Amino acid sequence: MSSRTLTPRHSRRWAARAAAVGLVAAMAATAVPAVSFGAPAAGGGPHSTPVRGLTLPKPTGPHQVGIVDLHLVDAARPNPWTASPAYRELMASVYYPARDTAGRTRAAQFPAGTAAAFDQLNAGELGLPSGLVDWASTRTWAYREAPAATAPRGGFPVLLFSPGAGDPRGWDSTVAEDLASRGFVVVTIDPTYDASGVEFPGGRVETSVLPQLFAQAQQDGTVGDLLRKVVSVRADDATSVLDTLGRIAAGHAPAGAALPAGLAGSLDLGRVGMYGQSAGGSTAAQAMYQDRRIKAGIDLDGILEYAGEPTPGAPLMSSAANGIDRPFLLMGSQSADGESLASDPSWRAFYDNERGWVRDVTMAGSRHVSYTDAESLVPQLARALGPTVLPPSTVTDDVGTIRPARAVSLEETYVAAFFDRWLRGGHDPILDGTSPTYPEMLFQH
Repeated sequence: MSSRTLTPRHSRRWAARAAAVGLVAAMAATAVPAVSFGAPAAGGGPHSTPVRGLTLPKPTGPHQVGIVDLHLVDAARPNPWTASPAYRELMASVYYPARDTAGRTRAAQFPAGTAAAFDQLNAGELGLPSGLVDWASTRTWAYREAPAATAPRGGFPVLLFSPGAGDPRGWDSTVAEDLASRGFVVVTIDPTYDASGVEFPGGRVETSVLPQLFAQAQQDGTVGDLLRKVVSVRADDATSVLDTLGRIAAGHAPAGAALPAGLAGSLDLGRVGMYGQSAGGSTAAQAMYQDRRIKAGIDLDGILEYAGEPTPGAPLMSSAANGIDRPFLLMGSQSADGESLASDPSWRAFYDNERGWVRDVTMAGSRHVSYTDAESLVPQLARALGPTVLPPSTVTDDVGTIRPARAVSLEETYVAAFFDRWLRGGHDPILDGTSPTYPEMLFQH
């Protein structure tokens, strides 16, 4: 969903999602992996052939990038969202530095089932009717199960990533790949039954329960309670994934969680960071608060209180109420619903209560989803579909006025500089205040 969390400001979007859930669930139940891309696009005018082959920015680091998917089952942990299955089940992707990609296939941004769910539940938030884009055709720059690069002494630092509420993990592929190309191992986690669609081995797709739950919470006045559960479940997911990575590193990989040769022994689980966008940023703060194995964190425009929108006196997340004693970076967007110390009481509380290093920086000209792959893909869609389907005003509402390539570069640069400083001992001065090289990054105090 990529709204701040599940805010009432986006209730019309959630209503549209709720209407689509039945269709997506039916698709999953009948094993139909994707929408019918040969049919005329609803509302698409002359665009009877969906747009294919959108391109993501290439990673900028010295390494090639490998990727492997993990199917993680925590039989001891109850399913928090549905009665069946009774246990918590996740999908994750591991991006890592690779040494040889010859003969390997570039991974799709989304598998077919996830692409279908994304088209039905997420695309409308970008101003796109369903059926206009073949989301399964976009390729990442990560190569499936390529051999891992030789790690430096001590291994590769490990980063966890949590996406926005309702978003699949692949909607933030660009930064994950870029970090891997710079020598990090990045584990992106799909929050099952929260993300629009999560495809498991064999093609089974589990879709989101949040549209219905959000509609009910609005009626009941319990939106804050729902937000609390969303973030709590995701934070527990992060802890569970870290536990599993520990077993993998020790040579005891559970079924469905094998890594390419050489990678398992290269994970430095003494240097773990976490970042996330929107509700994923909220999750990064909460997971770091509850799990001391996470040494540094970044919140990309996610609220830190249990309310639909910034509200004085709303219950703060524990991370904001009590602070964290490890480094944390708040990165906000410059929009009506963007986060900053000036606009969001929860960010001000977090900043004031933080006991470790903390900074708040806003990307000028950005919007909330500028911290997702929408920043590079929406402008491509606008060119392909034309202004009748995707007018300039919609593009600006989606990704702001900043040049897309510049926005991607800024996010990659600042996220990498932060984790390099706190997990590898680097010291890029761009984190200390506004830089003449990057004047769009505005530091808040």
